[in-house]
Amino acid sequence: MATILSVSGSPSATSRTARLLEHLDERLRGQGHDVTSLQVRTLPADALLGAEFGHPAIVEAVARFQRADGIVIGTPVYKAAYSGLLKSLLDLLPQYALAGKTVLPLATGGTTAHVLALDYALRPVLNSMGPHHILPGWFTLDRDVTVGEDGELVVADASAEALAEVTDRFSAALGGRTVALAQAG
Repeated sequence: MATILSVSGSPSATSRTARLLEHLDERLRGQGHDVTSLQVRTLPADALLGAEFGHPAIVEAVARFQRADGIVIGTPVYKAAYSGLLKSLLDLLPQYALAGKTVLPLATGGTTAHVLALDYALRPVLNSMGPHHILPGWFTLDRDVTVGEDGELVVADASAEALAEVTDRFSAALGGRTVALAQAG
């Protein structure tokens, strides 16, 4: 199966975006993929903000992008755009860091007014990095992603169904099996 890098561009330690990505990562693992995650907020701020291309943490992040067959990029939407933290990382990647990769962009936000941030802010930047394929992304409202009393992630039914569908399309684009196929086999 494919090697997938799941990237959270959220600056928050209690991020809905990061938790949602973890949820999708488990689904992809269940389909046989090797999934690792990168929380951009854990990279050294001096390396990100100082554009230290040679910093060991940045060199390792670049290597992780290079090793991946597929990339899931998740971001909260702030002021109708993806996070500045994600922007800082993308600026440090080589021009064609996504060459030959399949990419799934995801975003979370407080209002449907931000849904176009995927297509008009994030997608052009990702496209400029030479991916083989960018799947249609998905925007999830913050109110559809909560944490239950038991600490488990709760995704509203309609959002959960849509996220499962886009995740399965991403898996299939990488040559993976979907959950329906996995359950049948």
